[in-house]
Amino acid sequence: MADNALSLLRAINWPRNSSPLLTAPLLDWLMEADSMTRRFERHCQRVTVNLLRERFIGAEEAGEDAALLPEESQYWLREIELCGDGVPWLVARTLVPESIINGPEQKLQQLGTVPLGRYLFATSTLTRDFIDVGYSAELWGRRSRLRLAGKPLLLTELFLPPSPLYASLKAK
Repeated sequence: MADNALSLLRAINWPRNSSPLLTAPLLDWLMEADSMTRRFERHCQRVTVNLLRERFIGAEEAGEDAALLPEESQYWLREIELCGDGVPWLVARTLVPESIINGPEQKLQQLGTVPLGRYLFATSTLTRDFIDVGYSAELWGRRSRLRLAGKPLLLTELFLPPSPLYASLKAK
């Protein structure tokens, strides 16, 4: 399932115009400004991370996402599943320019099974430039360029069918 979910994540369509399918309950999830980890914690007993892949990749493998970050020859890539009570709810890809992984930001390479949100949202130096909303195979996703102490990283998330995002849509 993880490989298929990562393929869908990489294939997200980022439309330029707002879709009529973007209802208020859906936007409430997709435009969440706080940590998605915290949001998920309100819907389960325990949020965990399945680490799928992390390593340096070249600009060509980073693809079009690299255009949203400073030009580098390498980027730190981290791909994970974020699970609620052991069930994958979200697959995420973090892309970090190699040049910013120094000093305190080296912790981005050492997160292991710690959710990214627990690290990022624990600092007062975090800002967000934007949130783009997209979809892939009828699943909703978002990407954000975040800045940690002014240094950019790109986070792309795809909400999987068991996610509480979809349960909240059915409840409305």
